[in-house]
Amino acid sequence: MNQRVFSGMRPTGKLHLGHMAGALINWVKLQDDHECYYSIVDWHALMSDYADSSRLRDNCREILLDWLAVGLDPEKCTIFVQSHVLQHAELSLALSMVTPLGWLERCPTYKEQILNLQNKDLSTYAFLGYPVLMAADILLYKAGQVPVGVDQSAHLELSRELARRFNQFFGEVFPEPQALLTPNPKMPGTDGRKMSKSYGNSLNIADEPKELWEKLRPMVTDPARYRRSDPGDPDKCPVWDLHRFFNQDLEERKELEQGCRNAGIGCVDCKKKLFVHVEKMMVPIQERRRAFAAREETLTDILRHGADRARGTAAATMEEVYRAIGFYR
Repeated sequence: MNQRVFSGMRPTGKLHLGHMAGALINWVKLQDDHECYYSIVDWHALMSDYADSSRLRDNCREILLDWLAVGLDPEKCTIFVQSHVLQHAELSLALSMVTPLGWLERCPTYKEQILNLQNKDLSTYAFLGYPVLMAADILLYKAGQVPVGVDQSAHLELSRELARRFNQFFGEVFPEPQALLTPNPKMPGTDGRKMSKSYGNSLNIADEPKELWEKLRPMVTDPARYRRSDPGDPDKCPVWDLHRFFNQDLEERKELEQGCRNAGIGCVDCKKKLFVHVEKMMVPIQERRRAFAAREETLTDILRHGADRARGTAAATMEEVYRAIGFYR
């Protein structure tokens, strides 16, 4: 099996615990036995934030710090910024030549984003064609596997279709990337909705313990527990979803679950128990983040060396693409 992996994240600011639980912890595991390419996809960020790109550079730095803090190791994986590897734009253009317009217009993610981001003008050529750039990101490295959650696996299908369509016209160049399904623990925000920066309900990787507690303390719980004496249902409580991820003490979790159901423990006490485990996991991560933040030259070197490695692979792929198409070289 092709053990090469590609994945990326848009630099839109500091990452939150949902990113860590749903992707980064798995990325850290993959780097030990796969050839991993992890990209800060800044062109993708520009597609929705082109009206103000003033934070783009700083956001790239923030996402790099979060990746390194959680445990991505530049000695084990290739970490780079998408725009530092020009072949991403080249392959996106090549793939756009064979992409039917209807495929893009029917893309469910495109329609979803148009509805969710109504405060931004997304009626641009680039935003309609963002799945082509996404496919180029993956196919450029001939990645055999792309780590995605079950709810995201459909997003990969267009990349597979574009690989097949290109191969149909120009010969077998690209393997079809396969979804590497990964656990995606539920990580609600402080208001009970999905954790998201746009909702203002996120617990950030970079938040200091005091700030994390100030966000956790008023977090919504089971709506049926109006009073301390009311019994609750952990399955309806967003705080319990966080316990499932952070609290690996199964005996304590059993006691807390029983205490919730029979009103033997209050919500604040339950949150205090949770915070002990959150702090235990996050303090070492935040210490690493501060250490890397103080070494600006190291950050620059990581991205430079990562881009050099990525360009080597990307250039080889593009030479194959040019020959397959028949360009005069």
